[in-house]
Amino acid sequence: MILKLGIPKGSLQEATVRLFKKAGFNISIGERSYFPLFDDRDIEAILIRAQEMSRYVESGVLDCGITGSDWVLENRSNVTPVADLVYAKKGLVPVRWVIAVLRDSGIKKLSDLKGKRIVTELVNITNNFLKKRRIRAIVEFSWGATEAKVGTGLADAIVELTETGASLRANNLRIVDTVCTSVTQLIANKKSLKNPEKRQKIENIALLLKGALIAEEKVGLKMNVSQENLKRVLSNLPALKKPTISPLSQKGWFAVETVIDEKIVRELIPKLKEAGAEGIIEYPLNKVIP
Repeated sequence: MILKLGIPKGSLQEATVRLFKKAGFNISIGERSYFPLFDDRDIEAILIRAQEMSRYVESGVLDCGITGSDWVLENRSNVTPVADLVYAKKGLVPVRWVIAVLRDSGIKKLSDLKGKRIVTELVNITNNFLKKRRIRAIVEFSWGATEAKVGTGLADAIVELTETGASLRANNLRIVDTVCTSVTQLIANKKSLKNPEKRQKIENIALLLKGALIAEEKVGLKMNVSQENLKRVLSNLPALKKPTISPLSQKGWFAVETVIDEKIVRELIPKLKEAGAEGIIEYPLNKVIP
């Protein structure tokens, strides 16, 4: 059984490859190659632009792939979302498609777009968005450099992808409204999911990817605690379930191990020390499987 997997070429590529490595898959990509090599001989991968991924997954050329939920909707692809892959620190962030105009434009609200020309890569979603609001506008496909087309008079407005809005502001643009929000997803071909071997492989990949994402936000803590301080230390410890407590060879002492959110560790360690914990060790995690 060979699983054909699509890796998004472009802005999502680096974050996707890094996530797979975190999940335990070693990947090598030649400088000019479109065929990433996995250390799993059951996987054949190809680099494909996120905009096209869902079409190739739907057609069966690929069994599964990584893309944005926006492109699944834009292409009206009949695929199955298997897992959302969202983590801000590693570049897999929820993004917005927004309607933007020049800062000094007379277009202040959506209804002002009636009869105006809008350019975007996201034509179908934009048309649906406007139709639901009974706004008739001319929506044209843009091959790129979309932000520049408003300032040069080629369009009255654009629908463009943004995370923070900083790039739009830098180009003297103002957001009028949000068209949709998109997240990175692992999607699968419906027929592939009916194959027991492929389905198991896809679900295993999803499990490991999600485990790697959860681990990015957490760290492990180990410490030694005496019997007399154990209750006080445990009262300070949040955990996924309960801390693991094991007796040490020295009578009256215990090893305590737990997993906590990384964002609280700098405040927690001094409290644990004050409560009587000794030999505190913080260590990174590769995967956390709920």
